[in-house]
Amino acid sequence: MITGKNCIGGTWKADGNIEFRTINPKLNIENPTVFLEATSQEIEEAAGSAWKAFKVFRKMSGAKRAKFLNAIADEILALDQELVETYMLESGLPEGRAVGERGRTVFQLRSFANLVENEDWRENTFDAAEPDRQPIPKADLRKTMIPLGPVAVFGASNFPLAYSTAGGDTASALAAGCPVIVKSHPMHAGTSELVAQAIVRAAEKTGMPVGVFSNINGGIQAGVDLVSHPKVKAVGFTGSIGGGRALFDLASKREEPIPVFAEMGSINPVIISSDAIAKRGSDLAKTYAGSITLGTGQFCTNPGLLLTVKGNATEDFIQELAKETIAIDPQCMLHPNIKKGYETKGENVISQSGVAVVGRFDGKLDSNYAPSIIATVSGSDFLKNPKMHQEVFGPFSLVVQCTNDTELIQIIDGLEGQLTGTLIAEQNDSLDLVEIVEALQNRVGRIIYNGVPTGVEVCPAMQHGGPYPASTDSRFTAVGTHSIKRWVRPVSYQSFPTGLLPEHLRS
Repeated sequence: MITGKNCIGGTWKADGNIEFRTINPKLNIENPTVFLEATSQEIEEAAGSAWKAFKVFRKMSGAKRAKFLNAIADEILALDQELVETYMLESGLPEGRAVGERGRTVFQLRSFANLVENEDWRENTFDAAEPDRQPIPKADLRKTMIPLGPVAVFGASNFPLAYSTAGGDTASALAAGCPVIVKSHPMHAGTSELVAQAIVRAAEKTGMPVGVFSNINGGIQAGVDLVSHPKVKAVGFTGSIGGGRALFDLASKREEPIPVFAEMGSINPVIISSDAIAKRGSDLAKTYAGSITLGTGQFCTNPGLLLTVKGNATEDFIQELAKETIAIDPQCMLHPNIKKGYETKGENVISQSGVAVVGRFDGKLDSNYAPSIIATVSGSDFLKNPKMHQEVFGPFSLVVQCTNDTELIQIIDGLEGQLTGTLIAEQNDSLDLVEIVEALQNRVGRIIYNGVPTGVEVCPAMQHGGPYPASTDSRFTAVGTHSIKRWVRPVSYQSFPTGLLPEHLRS
């Protein structure tokens, strides 16, 4: 049962007086449960409890943490239809999406459990002593990774499960030995509470220390209080550039600055060669219409920018893309505010000089349903106007028609950092594919060849991050088992007696 309370180190509390409700975006009405925002004192208690838990949790064996993660997965599955139905009521997303995202969440938890069952993930390094080395003896040195401390995780609006309460940030931080304090996203506070209840039950069943997990409700002030707290040692965030940058700046101004790993906006450029358009333009139009409208375009990897070289076949492709895109039935967006943001940002782009709307769904729309839009502009106009470079979060894509390959490369070089870049080409393409790839790899975290950017596999080789503003630190990924590296730091032990070394460094 959803209570509307805050989970403070395993205890459910509601000491505040600021209330809010979530929205059913399909019906455009408030859901009945009243949620209470966490007070500053409750956040203080959560941070203090997490710090106490850290002193115990960081020393627990990987096998015990793995048992905890697997128990969380089991408890989430045990929520069954209650979780699915709450997810749908708060997001407007269909049941299939809810079930699929739950499966992804469970898979992530079990993946990190498998990772930490042994200590290989710590990248332990051993350099044996050489006491007879001349002119200076060499000391015994052993290096390992240790957890940073309590982590604040901000739930994402567009993934109520996989990037939220028990999502990748939480799973990887717990796996590393860091207690977690989640600030649930106000759009799906009920979904977050159900998952928080599952985590608390798992913690109790597996003997985790009190304070290993907390879940708080609240808005901007709760986030400020959490990131500012001296016992919080790192932050995980998935969301807008404005939100991520605000947290990054706040954390940097602390007396003890802490890392903020924020995965933010991206327009995910797709380069489509003239040869590919000539050979399979119709198929590409259908494929990309599906990718642009997938999940109402509410993915951080949505292909919001297509780059081509101008020509007759290109013009036909753009018309076909628009036709295929607007033929797909509009879908509900996550929240009225997100629908409003889509309309505002979309209109801002298409109102720029030189931009032409090729296709726009103009049928009847229910509240919070999004009309898909395909627009086009010349390469020269795009280069001159940075306002066209902004992310439009929804089923929108801008096709840029370049004069030649040189202009296309110039556009890639001038883009902000992106999560992904895609190259659609033929085996013996006339486009200089090596030059394109070299340009893309300086701008993106993941390059896709002859595919679509939507869909992020959870595996060790995945890189979900990129140069700013795609993320605040392009050296790390927010998806896959390597994301655990965000929550640890290296420590070297020099000339230590065996008995004082961590157990995994003794042999």
